Amino acid sequence: MLIRKTVSLADARKIAAAAAAKAQAEGWNVVIAVLDGAGHLLYLERADDAPPGSVRVAQEKASTALLFRRPTRVFQDMVLEGRTHMMALSGATPIEGGLPLVKDGEVVGGIGVSGVTSVQDGQVAAAGAEALALL
Repeated sequence: MLIRKTVSLADARKIAAAAAAKAQAEGWNVVIAVLDGAGHLLYLERADDAPPGSVRVAQEKASTALLFRRPTRVFQDMVLEGRTHMMALSGATPIEGGLPLVKDGEVVGGIGVSGVTSVQDGQVAAAGAEALALL
């Protein structure tokens, strides 16, 4: 039986809190989604004025980062460089704002943020991912 490491609910709450603190400091209303190592939604937080559609997008960004084990910005950059066929890659959301969550060199989950520009979403996701390193 393969046992995969995963982010805990307590850690997911701390990750989301760090991401939310960054968003609040900047005045950004976002949705923050944290997935466990199997790709299941573990924690979701939506700021009061965050766009409702961002709920799904945040989860999709987190899933992309987890499944492909790389930031969603990688896919966004490929599309912007003209590799538009990447937009049709099944399971990939090519918009910055999704990061794999890495602990002790292993991917243990994913974080996705949506609600402001993709660069700003990426900054909020990075604040959350960086918090995992401190846990």
